Amino acid sequence: MDLLIHLFVGLHIVGIAALLGGFLTQVKAMGQGTARFVPGMLHGALTMLVTGVALVGLDQAGDHHVNTLKIGVKLALLIVILGLVYVKRDEERADKGLFGLVGLLTTGNIFIAVLWT
Repeated sequence: MDLLIHLFVGLHIVGIAALLGGFLTQVKAMGQGTARFVPGMLHGALTMLVTGVALVGLDQAGDHHVNTLKIGVKLALLIVILGLVYVKRDEERADKGLFGLVGLLTTGNIFIAVLWT
């Protein structure tokens, strides 16, 4: 069971890397007003959602304590991120405010995962 949990944690990190990496590659374009939500950001957010749900299920199945408030906050942030990226994915240019919000929420999600114990 631990091996499976570690596998999903690794995939969860790959998802957050894709989401944040997609954002960071567009930061220069954001300054010029030409940033867009790239497909890697959508795929990263979806990977985070699927692996996060799997991790919670595996933790509960293994009788581990799950901080439901923390998971709920992270899920809420991810749903907002996923919604914005999904709805705006086909637009040539993303609004600077919305694009920055996705970066801020993604970074916040990382810090919640690491610092909330």
